[in-house]
Amino acid sequence: MDWQQDDIAGNASALDYVIERKTRLTLDVVERAIASGDGVLAYQPIVQADRPGLAAFHEGLIRVIDDTGRFVPLRDFMPAAETTELGRQIDCTALTLGLSALQQDPCLRLSVNMSARSIGHPLWMETLRSGLMRDEQIAERLILEVTESSAMDMPGKVVPFMRDLQQRGTSFALDDFGAGYTSFRYLREFSFDMIKIDGQFIRKIAGQPDNQVLTAALQAIAHHFDMFTVAESVETADDAAYLIDMGIDCLQGYYFGAPTITPPWSTPKAARR
Repeated sequence: MDWQQDDIAGNASALDYVIERKTRLTLDVVERAIASGDGVLAYQPIVQADRPGLAAFHEGLIRVIDDTGRFVPLRDFMPAAETTELGRQIDCTALTLGLSALQQDPCLRLSVNMSARSIGHPLWMETLRSGLMRDEQIAERLILEVTESSAMDMPGKVVPFMRDLQQRGTSFALDDFGAGYTSFRYLREFSFDMIKIDGQFIRKIAGQPDNQVLTAALQAIAHHFDMFTVAESVETADDAAYLIDMGIDCLQGYYFGAPTITPPWSTPKAARR
């Protein structure tokens, strides 16, 4: 039996090695792409529940292009990159692209993803400062989406940073709400403007009682703290109808529009409406 256990251990080690090597190679590709400026934003609409035909704002999702011109899936590198210097560089690229988009279209309202670990990072902070200085109205149209896991790791940095920018008109969203281990004590202190309920609770909600109960609980917590709710990963008409009936404020997902690298301002306004 010992030889069987050795084989199992050997296979596991070999698999771990392959996964680690693939991740390392992917990170190398992403690092080169970010250094070369090979990143774009893909825009996905977020709609109001009472006006689902009109985008309340868009989320700018970073897309990294590899040496062959293909997009590198975020799931292949973001978990490993988020806590590293590469993660800060990715955040800088996303913020730069987002601020540029806001400057080009004065009607655009845009959310950009960030990790709380970027707060205090010299390059990211300078990117934000210089972008807001170019046009003071940009701050009022910018929404910063902070990942739940990173926000809870460093509330001492997040709270004063949020309060300072909120005084200038910038809004904050807590991304992937419910996916991690939220401390509700910190949630009260943060004063996020909106909560984005993680897609695992939203998908197939019309037919899954468990998801219905969990989403209703997350919605109740958000509304108690006067935060708007956004349901992520809305993919069907039945799910959209259920969420609208339950009182979710905004909806996002492929049912309302897939992320596209074609900027919202590149099409005529009549078509956008």
